[in-house]
Amino acid sequence: MLIALNKPYGVLSQFTDRTQPPKPTLAGFGLPTEVYAAGRLDHDSEGLLLLTDDGTLAHRLTDPRHKQAKTYLVQVEGEPSAEQLRQLSEGVNLNDGPTLPAQARAVEAPQWLWPRDPPVRFRKTVPDAWLELSLREGRNRQVRRMTAAVGLPTLRLIRVAIGPHRLDGLAPGQWRALAEQRHSGSAF
Repeated sequence: MLIALNKPYGVLSQFTDRTQPPKPTLAGFGLPTEVYAAGRLDHDSEGLLLLTDDGTLAHRLTDPRHKQAKTYLVQVEGEPSAEQLRQLSEGVNLNDGPTLPAQARAVEAPQWLWPRDPPVRFRKTVPDAWLELSLREGRNRQVRRMTAAVGLPTLRLIRVAIGPHRLDGLAPGQWRALAEQRHSGSAF
């Protein structure tokens, strides 16, 4: 079984939370009880999260050796220059080493995007812009650290695709089962 969920902002990518007070978790979305997240999205990130009951499939989806591209829409503070986009594309030096090259480009604000609660902070004197970043690795808070390293702090982060799997109109908190043929055999 493979499920696509649009994880809302402020929800943990797990089914339980022992902190006090507890934070919202995946348990609140009526998902089948036998699935677990194949990968993670930070509490303050939104978008596509894949869940499965198949350990082998989870490994193929998350292991960097299988080269599943993860694509993000990133709202950043500032307007990206050609040099900043080049740096993101070629790889950025982070405190845990250089990142692999990524695909990075400036894009228009998505027209289909849902409002976030709470809204992203707005500063009259500082412009913001949107980037599309596609990575083939998944370090902790990597996109946020990469954009900060080139002088474009992340304001909002939305994963829109993992390999061939896309959000495709799922509203925050909605999920759907993905067709078996989309993840069987040698597709990964």
